[in-house]
Amino acid sequence: MQRIRNSAWGLLDLLCAGAAGVRSGRPTATRRPLSSGQEPLKKTPLFDFHQSHGGKMVPFAGWSLPVQYRDSHLESHLHTRRHCSLFDVSHMLQTKIFGKDRVKLMESLVVSDIAELKPNQGTLTLFTNEEGGIIDDLIVTNTSDDYLYVVSNAGCREKDMALMQNKVSELKSAGCDVNLEVINNALIALQGPSAAQVLQAGVADDLRKLTFMTSAMMDVFGIPGCRVTRCGYTGEDGVEISVPAEKAIHLAEVLLENKEVKLAGLAARDSLRLEAGLCLYGNDIDEHTTPVEGSLSWTLGKRRRAAMDFPGAAIVIPQMKGRLARKRVGLTSTGAPIRQHSLIMNTEGAVIGEITSGCPSPCLKKNVAMGYVDGGYSKIGTPLLVEVRKKQQEAVVSKMPFVPTRYYTSK
Repeated sequence: MQRIRNSAWGLLDLLCAGAAGVRSGRPTATRRPLSSGQEPLKKTPLFDFHQSHGGKMVPFAGWSLPVQYRDSHLESHLHTRRHCSLFDVSHMLQTKIFGKDRVKLMESLVVSDIAELKPNQGTLTLFTNEEGGIIDDLIVTNTSDDYLYVVSNAGCREKDMALMQNKVSELKSAGCDVNLEVINNALIALQGPSAAQVLQAGVADDLRKLTFMTSAMMDVFGIPGCRVTRCGYTGEDGVEISVPAEKAIHLAEVLLENKEVKLAGLAARDSLRLEAGLCLYGNDIDEHTTPVEGSLSWTLGKRRRAAMDFPGAAIVIPQMKGRLARKRVGLTSTGAPIRQHSLIMNTEGAVIGEITSGCPSPCLKKNVAMGYVDGGYSKIGTPLLVEVRKKQQEAVVSKMPFVPTRYYTSK
């Protein structure tokens, strides 16, 4: 791990810390050894598979997951952009919400218009609190099987479950028809430009009809009961496959037989999502950040904005027209890598914000980062300074995604 940490690929201290601690409104990355009073790390159904394929296992959000395999982080990152990679994301919380009042439940917790979703269509949305802060980001899919399929972050598992279970109890006590069920499947992400081609060999469904953020149940390489969703966390075309836990290793081995597919871990996943301008919960967004401050206003459903009926709407909606005290922006620079917690300054040297994520971009050959600045400095093209190793370094506010996304949106 020491060689990885000393390289230029900035997430490792965060990953080894568990990646989601928030204290005083800021993410923390303090590494603490496992004590006798702490729970042992949880293992995904692919744990033995990772070890047998050379996975370097680290703690992440209470789970033991591979940070990389035998290939370097750089090789894994670029292979994903050029071919496709297999990621184990089984630590994510998968739930079903069913009953005739399932949409009512979900819309009482999130900012998006769930009622408008077509059958088997999904959306990224946000749980918010009454102050407008982001409790978690999640994907909600309106399945054609009369339930909502929800995937949320492992690091937020306990509070997400409590939030949903409490709302289920509240609605049921009011006579509503709604229930919650945890799905104990594994979750495998296949990401990259050749992902659909690789998967098509093992499914009867025509994947050309499965567009970005849509989902379907299908047999995958002979395994029944799999849910395939066209989405991911890399900016590339790809899928996430919810597969029965006992069949996960078999599916991973079959996929890996294709020469297009290589294994990738947390390190590549982080740099890929950063190039794509995607947030990491606990780093780039948290309970002290609103959707507007986090540049996530697009998640707010039009009907929900008008009705102002989501948690925190009274705070969030006025922010859409007012001047923001802080806003998430993208930054690019050359020179030493920009790290989390680096200070952001205007060209006169006054501190105006802080970096939340940063790393050298393998594709762009320059540094990419995101952070929060005073709203007056959020315009693309604004020149700024970033403190790196106690020295000021030039940076510029840049459009995100840094690397163009290649989601499959049409035939």
